[in-house]
Amino acid sequence: MILNPAIIALLVGSLLVSFFALYALFQGYRIIQHWDLRSGSELQLGLERKTYLISTVLSWLLLFEIASLFLFSNTAERIHDQFVGAMCAAGTLQVNPYGYPTLVVKMAAFLFCGVWMIVNHTDNRAYDYPLVPGKYKLLLPLAGLIMLETYYQARYFAGLKADVITSCCGTLFSIYTESLGGDLASLPFSGTALLLVASMVLTVRTGLHVFVTGRGAGLFSLASGWTTVLSLAAVISFVSVYYYEIPTHHCPFCLLQKEYHYIGYPLYLSILTAGICGVSVGVLERLKGPASLGAIIPRLQRRLSAAAVFAFLIFAGIAAYPMIFSDFILQ
Repeated sequence: MILNPAIIALLVGSLLVSFFALYALFQGYRIIQHWDLRSGSELQLGLERKTYLISTVLSWLLLFEIASLFLFSNTAERIHDQFVGAMCAAGTLQVNPYGYPTLVVKMAAFLFCGVWMIVNHTDNRAYDYPLVPGKYKLLLPLAGLIMLETYYQARYFAGLKADVITSCCGTLFSIYTESLGGDLASLPFSGTALLLVASMVLTVRTGLHVFVTGRGAGLFSLASGWTTVLSLAAVISFVSVYYYEIPTHHCPFCLLQKEYHYIGYPLYLSILTAGICGVSVGVLERLKGPASLGAIIPRLQRRLSAAAVFAFLIFAGIAAYPMIFSDFILQ
């Protein structure tokens, strides 16, 4: 295993998050079973203190979990020169079978953590904490994702060997490669770009509708989820090509390099932020009902819809910049 401070930080941090997620899951089960805000018993008072502690500590740990996605990508990028054949993080993640599964699970955990933190924030705004049972039920799949990520990440870093010959991004994301990366790279430019523009217009339009009227949260949530996935596919299909100005180069990881001004970080952050905020609008719509949240949820939905629209527009601006200001034309 290759050891450096970033890898050690990722491993130790994931272990701490997993341990506390299990502890929160155990305490959450007790809270679900015995929570009764109308009771003034010693048990209820103890549960209230624990839910304050768990929510606060878990929120900070989940922030680390969110940041670890970019730390993991950055680490994979920085150590690529230690493997023969690797030109960027794409080759580093191909060194053993656990690299790409770790990245996928981290992305899923990133989105889930963001949604849980918004639900937790909503619950803390109400005087009677009506979402306590629901948000602790959400900890079960979240804890499962975190522990799966910890396992995959540990196996990935433990299996890193410098004498392994890996593949370069030009091979992994080639239109001639029979893989998911190859399939995304071979998506037709015109059709994918047109679909992305149409999806972006629909998402922004429904987001503005939610912001102005407070209605249409479900449609906006679905549109945001779809546009998030499509945006990630479009990065591989044609957005990255315009930044590289090489028709055959579809790598989504080289955008994280200094040569391209680290443009990949704001690009991916804007996509994932838009996804979290947009999907959370629909999640909060399903949580409507308690009187104490009657004024809180609509206000948060408007703010989240505005944040999602803003994030999608940032992505659109970053994606369109080289198409507008460079001489490169992709036929």
